Amino acid sequence: MTQLMEIINEAGRNGVAIGHFNIADLVLLKGVFEAAQELKLPVIVGASEGEREFAGTEQLAALVKSLRDEFDYPIFLNADHTHSLASAMEAVKAGFDSVVFDLSALPIKENTLSTKQAVEALKSVNPAVVVEGEIGDIGSGSEIHADALAPDCALTTPRALTTPEEARQFVTETKVDVLAPAVGNSHGMRPNMVAGKARKHLAIERIREIKSAVAIPLTLHGGSGTADEDLRQAIRAGINIVHINTELRLAWKQGLETGLAHSGDEIAPYRILPPAVAAVHDVVSARLRLFTNR
Repeated sequence: MTQLMEIINEAGRNGVAIGHFNIADLVLLKGVFEAAQELKLPVIVGASEGEREFAGTEQLAALVKSLRDEFDYPIFLNADHTHSLASAMEAVKAGFDSVVFDLSALPIKENTLSTKQAVEALKSVNPAVVVEGEIGDIGSGSEIHADALAPDCALTTPRALTTPEEARQFVTETKVDVLAPAVGNSHGMRPNMVAGKARKHLAIERIREIKSAVAIPLTLHGGSGTADEDLRQAIRAGINIVHINTELRLAWKQGLETGLAHSGDEIAPYRILPPAVAAVHDVVSARLRLFTNR
């Protein structure tokens, strides 16, 4: 099986992005995997520390490995937003293909030093593991935030964005494989985004500048609720992986509500849950098509 880093680099050469979709149960995993299979595209599934605590680190690794082995399919597993070396080590030892080592809430010097140490430690366990570092503030929580932003949802003021200089120094010192910068992106969605009345917008030129400065793959976190054209431009500017989580959680919940509404006296989960799988599938399929110009 091709290694994850090779898949990411190939996507960059082809001018497309790999879709990263968070999972916390089998419904989400089935929806993601079935959509990727239909489109014959590689895919990354991610699990944050909270999602791993719920579903089990070893258990998620076993589920993804079973799909990879049975179908000989390029599905990869990422330890998303991991905030301690111990948690990252647990994921790598369980067989995760990549880790987002996220200390972006710390001052840049502390983030840099600790990330450098993490890269060295994680690579000593598995030299092929992909380690991603994050700098800049993109908020927290893949949820529906109560505050509604302005209709354009732009977060592109200079002080809100990662600078090319910061990115270059961070990458040089830490030796991360992938960088997640702040380029106008933000985690979660707002009520006006859910209602379709607003979309996030990105600092495309800043993405291009950072890509030129670091010359390694870039990840866009907080992709949910971002305008389609911004995502297309971001990928052309140098984004290689796009994270989608909040949109999947919404689809999961809405699909579950549909299944329950039509269940009558039915109590078998496998008869109630298919609408949730289908709803997740549809979101993933649409996003993968966008990321790959299908």
